[in-house]
Amino acid sequence: MRLSKPLLQLPIRFSADKLAAEVRALPRSAWMPHPTGFAGNEAVPLVSPQGEMTDAFEGPMRPTEHLEQCPYIMSLMAELNCVWGRSRLMALAAGAEVPEHIDIHYYWRTHVRIHIPVITNPGVLFTCNGETVHMEAGECWAFDSFALHNVQNQGSERRVHLVLDTVGGERLWDLLEAASAGTPPDPGTGNDASSEATSDPLTFEQINRPKVMSPWEIERHLIYILDHAPVDARSGPVAKRLDRFISAWRAAWARFGESDEGLPTYRALIEDMRGELKSLNAGNIRLSNNQGLDFTIDALVLWNAVSPVPTRH
Repeated sequence: MRLSKPLLQLPIRFSADKLAAEVRALPRSAWMPHPTGFAGNEAVPLVSPQGEMTDAFEGPMRPTEHLEQCPYIMSLMAELNCVWGRSRLMALAAGAEVPEHIDIHYYWRTHVRIHIPVITNPGVLFTCNGETVHMEAGECWAFDSFALHNVQNQGSERRVHLVLDTVGGERLWDLLEAASAGTPPDPGTGNDASSEATSDPLTFEQINRPKVMSPWEIERHLIYILDHAPVDARSGPVAKRLDRFISAWRAAWARFGESDEGLPTYRALIEDMRGELKSLNAGNIRLSNNQGLDFTIDALVLWNAVSPVPTRH
């Protein structure tokens, strides 16, 4: 489900006090440095492949030992009633920042990212697609991670957000539609939308990357990417070549499906498409988020269209 705007506050609110109490009770050893090495950025994995302390994306998701120590966060997740993927607590030290970037990865293309501030201060500013907001503790936000975004902590206190990645669920779709329709956010004065007494079990994704992408999935991703391209590029030589690529993939899919027999054919189609993108100078076509068209197609489609041999995390 595509968001109606890059930053969207959902009409639901959670207890900032309960969230903060659970986060402060976690041991210092729970915090891991951000994988990019950004100064002042740390995270606690809450949902990860096999529940391990890792930054990996792929594999059956499980709760980590640290999520199991946070019953209120688990009840909050049960209230949102989604199928949960990789989720973390993310900290940003006073004076630190997350530089402007986009999340150009297949995993985020197929997920919605939810931010729930836990510990914050007025100097924490989140900017997405040119819009800057301060998210108050306990609020619930969704944002378009394919748009340029950055975070600054200009205050004197460490900031902690609960960041949940999900493929969604009916409850979340209802909240997103309500927010898109202009339903005002809960003004809340500590209003608590969840209860620690909930007994609803959490559900976690088991499949998060196909062995071989279907032609229909590839087509949807390429339509999405071209929607961010200049108008003249949407019917130009690159777009026409991509249409032929989809047709060739559909023919291969009809013949092989996901069978190993078809892998050489699929990989040859991928390499041919990479070469065509280069010869057509697709890197000179810039998307609305300032990324090159060739790099984006490679990152979201070609690199992920056939899964590599599984490796241990």
